[in-house]
Amino acid sequence: MSKTSAGNFFEDFRVGQVLAHGTPRTITDGDASLYVALTGSRFPLHCAAPAAHAVGFERNTVDDLLAFHVAFGKTVADVSFNAVANLGYADVRFLATVYPGDTLRSQSTVIGLKENSSGRNGNVYVRSDTYNQFGDRVLTWARWVMVHKRDPAAPAPEAVVPALPAVVPVAELPLPAELDGTQYDVSLTGSPHLWEDYAPGERIDHVNGMTVDSADHTLATKLYQNNARLHFEERLMADSRFGTRLMYGGHVISIARALSFNGLANALRIAAINAGTHCNPAFAGDTFYAWTEVLERWELPGRADLGALRLRTIAVRNAATEDIADAKVEREGRSVYRDEVVLDLDYTVLMPRRGRPRRRAVRASRMRRAPSRGG
Repeated sequence: MSKTSAGNFFEDFRVGQVLAHGTPRTITDGDASLYVALTGSRFPLHCAAPAAHAVGFERNTVDDLLAFHVAFGKTVADVSFNAVANLGYADVRFLATVYPGDTLRSQSTVIGLKENSSGRNGNVYVRSDTYNQFGDRVLTWARWVMVHKRDPAAPAPEAVVPALPAVVPVAELPLPAELDGTQYDVSLTGSPHLWEDYAPGERIDHVNGMTVDSADHTLATKLYQNNARLHFEERLMADSRFGTRLMYGGHVISIARALSFNGLANALRIAAINAGTHCNPAFAGDTFYAWTEVLERWELPGRADLGALRLRTIAVRNAATEDIADAKVEREGRSVYRDEVVLDLDYTVLMPRRGRPRRRAVRASRMRRAPSRGG
């Protein structure tokens, strides 16, 4: 009997199956610094302990997307090791703050299966949950991934496609109890624009671009402990239709978020990802640009210090955003993504509001539970 694992193929999954993922991961200050080095992210609560402490947090927090990628990476060996492509996300909720020193573990439940018409692969839908060392659920999300079949002749399962919400409702957005936006200082970012300054329908071109080299995306994917073969094995991918390794789509999300700082610098925290589509593959050497459309501006129940913005960020490769009016074009009577578009991300962020009375931040219970937080 082989002592190594070839991962799960499409016919190995069944609806209702629970997958407990191995290798819990303690996120360190070093991980957080490396993430900044690989993405260039400048959001201050993840970079500076005094900035985070000034708005109620115990110390600098782990970047929301770093926490997500590490949590996601736990699931790869069991869900997408034999993936053709990661197709999309929905109902991603950032439920609790993650700090350097926290240990994350993940598990997934299969919620849907559908074989594709080729008979060579199928789409697997999972709901994944991630917990910290206290047993608190810090993240939950749904995703679907196209997975190879081991045997193309294996019979197809009954198709089950789960119904997923189009958006996380404003009343259900996770709000950190410790976050106090009333004394927020815009000098932390150098941008004066707060929640009131954004209007639905507004488009923000983020100006800056970023070229991601082979070493950049490879090291990032190792940081996330995502071991999907299509990101690492050049020899394997040489025979694919792409002819080379694919960049992990989640890292494209991180690059787009980092680029969005120029125009959305005070979007302090991601509360939810409503939907995400990896529209086309990305590769080493691609240069990425992004723009963001403001979809909705929401007041938050019981929170006068913070507001929420529902955003749609579009990332493109090797093309200037000012030359692209829309992410989609008409082809043969169908609306399809342009070849340059690699990401269409619908997400909700929290942003401070102006001139509100100070509220009392909540820190004590967390600190009692975790008196020592080594990096």
